[in-house]
Amino acid sequence: MNSLKTFDNKFLSKKIRFIAGVDEAGRGPLAGPVVAAAVIFDKKTFHKEINDSKKISEKKREELYGWILENCLSFGIGIIGHEEIDEINILQASLKAMKYAATQLFPVPNLILIDGNKSFVADIKTKTVVKGDSKSFSIAAASIIAKVTRDRIMKEAHEKFPEYLWDRNKGYPTLAHREAVKKFGASPFHRKTFLSRILVEEQEKFF
Repeated sequence: MNSLKTFDNKFLSKKIRFIAGVDEAGRGPLAGPVVAAAVIFDKKTFHKEINDSKKISEKKREELYGWILENCLSFGIGIIGHEEIDEINILQASLKAMKYAATQLFPVPNLILIDGNKSFVADIKTKTVVKGDSKSFSIAAASIIAKVTRDRIMKEAHEKFPEYLWDRNKGYPTLAHREAVKKFGASPFHRKTFLSRILVEEQEKFF
């Protein structure tokens, strides 16, 4: 059994039978939603290739996504759109998405492991784990669900707005994406609060 699974299992006790891992994808992009996922496994289920989604190829993430959904006890997904991100800020949107994902789980977990150093308010005990997606099996699995779900959303959005190359950059601020924003302006799918500096830079060229 790998070290990520051992990390999760050390929290098991008479009071803690079910442990959920929670993570999000999409805090940094200029466009699209933030997506969170929560997942519960039994204590014996593991897969040696599950790791932080950022360390796995897109093809492998898709494969593992299917395995996770087939082999977990329960999973949940929370999606907060770009408009709400602009309203409440990305941190609050991320926490809201994670909380929503966790509320969908059944059986109800006794402990929620959350990637990072910020927690949402919950009736269930939570524990933050810095760099949890490379330490915890359930958080790593949640990171894969969140990443694959969000990537699929951005590929669909690319069909409507191909000029921003979201099929490649998934909304992240690559040079090509930033240049496209300067050339074409903001799309309806962009986070307006994330674009202010790019658009100001473009306006300053003319003054």
